[in-house]
Amino acid sequence: MKKRTRFLLGQLCLFLSLATAGWAQTNTPKPATDPPKGNGIISGVLTDSLTGKPLEYATVALLQKGSTQAFSGTLTDEQGRFTFSGVAPGNYEVVFSFVGYKTKTIRQITLSERTPEAKVGTIRLGISAAATTLKEVNVQALRPTITQEADKMVVSIEGTALAAGRTAYEVLATSPGVFIDPDGNIQLNGRSGVTIMLDGKLTYLSGRDLRTLLEGMSAENIKNIEIITNPSAKYDAQGSSGILNINLKKNELQGMNGSVYAGSTYNGKQYGYSTGGSINHMRGPWNSFLTLDMARRVGGREATFTRVFVGEDETVYFDQDATGNFEVQGPPAVRLGTDYSLNDRHSIGLMAYYITNKLHGDFLTDTYMGNAPSQPNLYIDANNYNTNRFTSFNSNLHYLGKFDTLGTTLSADLDFVKITNRGYANFYNFYDSLTVEQPILQDFLYTSTPNGYDIYSAKVDYTRALARGRKLELGAKASRVESDNDSRFYFNNSEVLELDPRRTNHFIYDENIYAGYVNWNSKLGERFTVQAGLRAEQTDSRGESITTGQVTRRDYLNLFPSLFVKQKVTDKYEISYNYSRRIMRPNYGQLNPFFAYRDPFTYWQGNPYLRPQYTHSFGITQTFKKDYSLALSYLHHQDVIAEIPLIDAETSTTVYTIGNVDDSKNLSLTAIVPVKIFKKWDSNNTLLVAYNEYSTMVNNEQVINDQVYYMLQSNNNIMLPLDLRMEVNGTYQGPGVYALYRVEPRGWVNVGLMRKFMDEKLEVSLNANDVFKSQRLKIAAEVGEGNVNDFDQYFRQRNIGFTVRYKFKNGEKLEERRRNNLEELNRTGN
Repeated sequence: MKKRTRFLLGQLCLFLSLATAGWAQTNTPKPATDPPKGNGIISGVLTDSLTGKPLEYATVALLQKGSTQAFSGTLTDEQGRFTFSGVAPGNYEVVFSFVGYKTKTIRQITLSERTPEAKVGTIRLGISAAATTLKEVNVQALRPTITQEADKMVVSIEGTALAAGRTAYEVLATSPGVFIDPDGNIQLNGRSGVTIMLDGKLTYLSGRDLRTLLEGMSAENIKNIEIITNPSAKYDAQGSSGILNINLKKNELQGMNGSVYAGSTYNGKQYGYSTGGSINHMRGPWNSFLTLDMARRVGGREATFTRVFVGEDETVYFDQDATGNFEVQGPPAVRLGTDYSLNDRHSIGLMAYYITNKLHGDFLTDTYMGNAPSQPNLYIDANNYNTNRFTSFNSNLHYLGKFDTLGTTLSADLDFVKITNRGYANFYNFYDSLTVEQPILQDFLYTSTPNGYDIYSAKVDYTRALARGRKLELGAKASRVESDNDSRFYFNNSEVLELDPRRTNHFIYDENIYAGYVNWNSKLGERFTVQAGLRAEQTDSRGESITTGQVTRRDYLNLFPSLFVKQKVTDKYEISYNYSRRIMRPNYGQLNPFFAYRDPFTYWQGNPYLRPQYTHSFGITQTFKKDYSLALSYLHHQDVIAEIPLIDAETSTTVYTIGNVDDSKNLSLTAIVPVKIFKKWDSNNTLLVAYNEYSTMVNNEQVINDQVYYMLQSNNNIMLPLDLRMEVNGTYQGPGVYALYRVEPRGWVNVGLMRKFMDEKLEVSLNANDVFKSQRLKIAAEVGEGNVNDFDQYFRQRNIGFTVRYKFKNGEKLEERRRNNLEELNRTGN
């Protein structure tokens, strides 16, 4: 079994390398040709030049004389022998390669009708100089390598100090231009509307549950993070600010390996914990994994809300102090999958992820209201308690076929996602007059909010590699969403619950999306690479309020073009130009017109009439020495989806709803500057300067809300004595705007320490977040003449955490040289 597995891995190495075997000779590949078949044979033996021992499973490529593209290849057997059969008469070259050895080429091999067989004899490979000194060099990559491609930025995480002892969530949160709020909502370069993918597949999780998934995943499982600010036509058009695609490493070790971990956190008021582990197992054609993660995630906020309601007869001043707490806990989340190689060219895979947890939360407010500042005449004590059971099942069936060594592939995916929420809440309101003597009045309310989503998706992608570096991509996708939200609101002032029909709503939403795309990649001369694409998406949706009988239908077809041009000015300087059109459809909860209750004077309500938001994105990115980049981008959003406060001065009530702001503009300049401050101190720095402008109609008048916004993000990795690794992350955000709101500046600092023991099998890490308790969110909006709506909130980001992780291996192990051979051949595909 061991020899068979080695052979299969060697075959994989061979097929990955055939298309690029000629790169060792020149960087200007010529088109491959298919020579006529014949009866010729070329054979020989490959050995180590020092020991004379045969080299087994080394790569042998056959090229026509003068060509740089291999058209056939094989592997040496256990005796180092290789054979090419069925070769036509002609002149050939044979290239031998094996990691740790110098590549060698045998030229002037001639076959003819008279001499159809050529024996090249024994070929001896010498060990490379790099291999002889490799063990003497201790290389430690402190910061990730950042590569700028035509349509994306790739942040390589594998093998860096950034990944050691950290979670996937922490690494994502410190990626260039990325900001994640306490609820898991993600911004990219100061803009919301980011789509998150794992291994190129949509997660279909809410921000909070996506955070739970990433917090339980070791960063050492991550290969790289693709930051795609202008996605090509291959990707779903959903998402106004781009895509963050987290690519996980593939297990390449025979036998069993994995890790277990445990950690705890404390935010000054609450304790949380996380524990779990992962197991990878590869044997023969099977490659399987299992991860279990269980956590008790805690959080809360302290906030003050200030409002002024200007009415025709009087003005009401509203001052509220609030405290919120929550804890989320459940049985272990399970993520498992397996890949099966049918043969060297075809494989199938299955993945499933199941998570369920229960949330307990409260939101306690003290509100003072009066007709003059600091002179209240009414006090409201509102205590809200909510419980929610969340369950998500995500499954994927995948097929991949490789049809040649140039990169022609066919892949297909089937996805099924089922998400359910079973929630209920109690609201206890006590009213006390502060100016006249009267008994305290009480108003008790109850809500039941079960909802769920079933998501079905199927897609197929075909890539055809052509001569001269050209590539054609085609694909199609169909998806369906079925949503059922039965939100019921009750008066709870007697022994029997009394239904409130005004605030009760049963909402059903169905949506079908059909998409197709074409992408074309080509080189234009030596310095230009072009990628052009077009995606079409047909959306059919139907939303129905069973309670009111209101039905909203949508049926629209959109085209989403994309264009990327990469110019290689010099070996150290490149420029990329890009354009794409995107869409942001309302999420299903935003379309539900149900009233979400917070206190007697504050509600949130969905909007079934929401229209999609469209974005035109233009960008120019300059890359220096492959590490430094300067990106200029312009985004024009139409029908912006944003939260809008609606003020009713007569009842002193604020209803927060979702509406379509007319449009917004964003002009930004982003610089990424990695710096090696000292030999053992690396720093990654991101500077963003942007101009944001929102245009909104309020009371039939156009309101312009604009601001120059800036953000500085610095991630520092430092090697300390005693093999301690330290990371210091600092972020500062300047003043910003969003729809009608203005956001005040804020900044924060996170610090972490990590140490490895037991031959690097055991990792111990300690981290402190928001050290100076400065990540406070202050937002203000002025709606109409004199109406004020201010927020001042702190979400308990300051916390301290401790994590221990142990890695293990058991079973068969590939020899280091053979395992590295696969990795080296992967790097030839540049």
